Amino acid sequence: MLKKSMLVVFAFILSFTAFLYDLPTASALPPGTPSKSTAQSQLNSLTVKSEGSMSGYSRDLFSHWSSQGNGCDTRQIVLQRDADYYSGNCPVTSGKWYSYYDGVTLYSPSDLDIDHVVPLAEAWRSGANTWTTEQRKQFANDLNGPQLIAVTASSNRSKGDQDPSTWKPTRSGAHCAYAKWWINTKYTWDLHLQSSEKTALQGMLNSCSY
Repeated sequence: MLKKSMLVVFAFILSFTAFLYDLPTASALPPGTPSKSTAQSQLNSLTVKSEGSMSGYSRDLFSHWSSQGNGCDTRQIVLQRDADYYSGNCPVTSGKWYSYYDGVTLYSPSDLDIDHVVPLAEAWRSGANTWTTEQRKQFANDLNGPQLIAVTASSNRSKGDQDPSTWKPTRSGAHCAYAKWWINTKYTWDLHLQSSEKTALQGMLNSCSY
């Protein structure tokens, strides 16, 4: 009985700490979020150059959503991963999701988009125009890093293909993690960035406490 009580107290302290410091729950974060120091090192190493053109771009060049086995595709896997709870397998039919960008809680998969943290068009302008078809497919369906996240359709569509110099999550508490995700994705996929983008990322990264 005492052990159970201690667990309850610990859970309360953890939840209260998360509330105070605006820490997301595990289900709200994609995998591979780097520490502030790692993200800073990655940002420092990224190549800064002028943004490329959109010549030749098409979303069809980034095949998604790919089959992930057992009747599931990438979208369904992310919906399952990011849910507090869900019903149905593939497709997911209902559940509870916290949209990290704008702090909205949702219960229907139809209200959610799977955001590419670094948009496909932005990747194209940053070096993906030289990739193979297979590389672009892997990028568009990257479940290993923090490149995909379930958010409200409205936040995803307001973002479009903008970079952090012109768009940031409306919830200020999301800026730190968003910057880390963006930096890590560009670093992992060897994409360059423009000067204004780097300045905006640095500003958001400075807001991180760890």
